[in-house]
Amino acid sequence: MFVCICKAVTEAEVHEHCVAGAQTPDAIGERCGAGLGCGTCVDRINGILKDWAALRSATV
Repeated sequence: MFVCICKAVTEAEVHEHCVAGAQTPDAIGERCGAGLGCGTCVDRINGILKDWAALRSATV
């Protein structure tokens, strides 16, 4: 599923960037461009990042 239509970034790609250490929408944008176009995907990116943060805190 696409997260960012402007840059054709999929949810899987965003997850890969999270695994690689991206923890903010800006960090995701720097890596793949998601969130830097029209901005409608930023809420979805924030949701994915929130899920990743919960996983990180649950495993610590």
